[in-house]
Amino acid sequence: MKSTTALRQLLHQPGIIVAPGAYDCLTAKLIEREGFHAVYMTGAGTAVTRVGKPDLGLASLTEMLGNVNAITSTISVPLIADADTGYGGAWNVYRTVQEYEKAGVAALHIEDQAFPKRCGHLDGKEVVPITEMVVKLRAACDARTDADLVLIARTDALAVTGLDDTLRRCAAYAEAGADVLFVEALRTPEDIDRVRREVDLPLLYNFVEHGKSPLIPVAELEALGFKMVIFPGSLMLSVYTLTQRVLREIQQHGTTARLLGDMGSVVELFNLMGMHEVLGLEAKWTEQHPVHV
Repeated sequence: MKSTTALRQLLHQPGIIVAPGAYDCLTAKLIEREGFHAVYMTGAGTAVTRVGKPDLGLASLTEMLGNVNAITSTISVPLIADADTGYGGAWNVYRTVQEYEKAGVAALHIEDQAFPKRCGHLDGKEVVPITEMVVKLRAACDARTDADLVLIARTDALAVTGLDDTLRRCAAYAEAGADVLFVEALRTPEDIDRVRREVDLPLLYNFVEHGKSPLIPVAELEALGFKMVIFPGSLMLSVYTLTQRVLREIQQHGTTARLLGDMGSVVELFNLMGMHEVLGLEAKWTEQHPVHV
């Protein structure tokens, strides 16, 4: 089954779709191994780990697409990918959707921030007019060759123009063809309740540690009516913290012996990434076709 079709089926089945955020092939593979039915490719994580820059609109389509290709070639579960603002105007969005689709994503989200965009949980955001975003979404819909590709419209308007404008945008984006709506940086139970009551499309919740939204458990989000939840920074922030701990241990003690209980082995890591399968194929090829000299 195509990953797009698999995600479409999940959208129409009971239960919330939980997609932890991956920033590279290793984190994506770990998410899949732990039994999650979808992976989220974080734009912030891509900017930080592949470009070496903060999430301030500095990652290009080429750099994001490189990460998309790497991750989709590593996992078999659906990938939901950040596509920022679509990297330009309507024609840029058209190309972005085509390239992401060719790379094998099951879903992507495009936001209504003005360029240069920034992390949705930072202050100082700006949003484009509703009409501009609607044109981008129409372009995105026309760009699809796979009807099952899920298009997610993200609005950052709540922190900029308020809830009423956010709801107007949700209605306009749904009419333009979005499959899922992503209201960024929801803050209060009242805002969450009103969005849930007034938006007909499936809703995505962004679970960001130390961000602006409350850290609502998955079961409660499902009860509130959300269909998807992403955890874009959970792994990256944890790795950032753990890496500092390991480096300080080396700096202070010259050994990591005390940390072995928190570390996997090299063999385990390589097997996670397919070493057993690779060596098995190599042995098969050698046995089937012995070399005579």
